[in-house]
Amino acid sequence: MHELNPNVSVDCVIFGFDFEKLTVLLIDRGQETKNGPRLALPGNLIYNDENLDQAASRVLDELAGIKNIYLEQVGAFGDPNRICKDADREWLQSIRAEPEARVITVAYYSLVKMSDYAPHASSFAKTAGWAPVSELFELAFDHYEILLAAKEKLRQKIKVQPIGFNLLPEKFTLSQLHKLYESILDKPLDKRNFRRKVQKLGIVTALKEKQRGVPHKPSLLYKFDVEKYESLSENGFDNFGF
Repeated sequence: MHELNPNVSVDCVIFGFDFEKLTVLLIDRGQETKNGPRLALPGNLIYNDENLDQAASRVLDELAGIKNIYLEQVGAFGDPNRICKDADREWLQSIRAEPEARVITVAYYSLVKMSDYAPHASSFAKTAGWAPVSELFELAFDHYEILLAAKEKLRQKIKVQPIGFNLLPEKFTLSQLHKLYESILDKPLDKRNFRRKVQKLGIVTALKEKQRGVPHKPSLLYKFDVEKYESLSENGFDNFGF
């Protein structure tokens, strides 16, 4: 029989991109407060007989119905005052056997194509869905701090690896790629310089296709050139920053 460890949890920061804004997967734990339902990252206590990676995958599946994705650790969060808000304490008292226990959490993050996943809530999550990161200013517990830490890790990593392509469909426009980088880096990027650098690196390949069904002049589609990227990396090139 599985036994929950009352002192260790995992939280998952799952980033997506809706072609306009960087988004994050959140659950609504269904608790009515003066400020309405409280949103949180998908997270829960670990079982004593599972490792942290297993726990993160299980919790994400249980709360949001998302499975089989690569998760990378962000770090550990163990401030003694992680559970200091009255609303958080009240909620914990309704679902945990030891609501006053000090909990240290290990956070994970991942990048997914939103079109590949349809989150659905279960367990204590009442709803699960995507929210624009730029419009969030508070979450349950210290989850906003965890979100910012994950975004900073993403921001630093995207400067040396083109991991942003994990958020895009197989075929995309340079405008979509440009918007993605702006939303992650939180700053405007000169469109001409951005396109020039991307094309100079040679890590995208132009296709003989254009967008369809758009209310504007269709743009040329591109795809990520994995072999070119791997070739550059093998030869010591590690600066894909913008």
